[in-house]
Amino acid sequence: MRLLLIEDDDRIAGPLTEGLGRYGFTVDHVRTGAAGLANTTAAPDLVLLDLGLPDMDGLDVCRSLRARSAVPIIMITARGEEADRIVGLELGADDYLAKPFGVRELIARIRAVTRCAGAPAYAPTEPADVPQAQQPAAGAQALGPLAINRRTREVHLNDRDVALTPREFDLLAFLADDPGTVHSRQQIMDSVWDPHFFGPTKTLDAHVAALRRKLGDPGWITTARGVGFRLTVPGDHTVSEETG
Repeated sequence: MRLLLIEDDDRIAGPLTEGLGRYGFTVDHVRTGAAGLANTTAAPDLVLLDLGLPDMDGLDVCRSLRARSAVPIIMITARGEEADRIVGLELGADDYLAKPFGVRELIARIRAVTRCAGAPAYAPTEPADVPQAQQPAAGAQALGPLAINRRTREVHLNDRDVALTPREFDLLAFLADDPGTVHSRQQIMDSVWDPHFFGPTKTLDAHVAALRRKLGDPGWITTARGVGFRLTVPGDHTVSEETG
């Protein structure tokens, strides 16, 4: 899915582009409203629009975009006043997200907006050649005996329900996006919590410990000392990607 990001602050645009890229989005970044309106790259599937641009008001950019296209628009801005939200939505924006926000929240908004717009909702690339015996339920990702369903936010292990808190589910789903890969503590905090989270990082350790306990085997989440964590499948199990 191709996104057009119109944002002049590189301190926001850089991490945001990187974070969205980890989830498979292609992001074209421009720093001014004029550049966004003159964008000649492949037509974006969705526009992320900052209101505080250096050359023109983002509301004017929104008005111009909507006059010529039905592309979904999500405003991302530090302006959190109700009046700004109302004006933006009345000008044709599909959603409005006030800074600071987390990448996962933005992705949830993107999915919701694209569903409402009638476009196919973003989903990870579907797999090929998954053995029939290993096929998980539709919408679920199978990691050996563990099944993670992002649509219903349900987790099953050996066909039994695993009750997780919303944050525990988000952490497990993030690690499962690329099983076996070591994710740094900062990557996890930025994606599962928020790039602007200033609480103690020990909260991550507490959630990892809770997940290990609920999954019944600490081998599910291994520690890369001094770096971060990764999701592994204890024993010899076939890992399949998300389907359906």
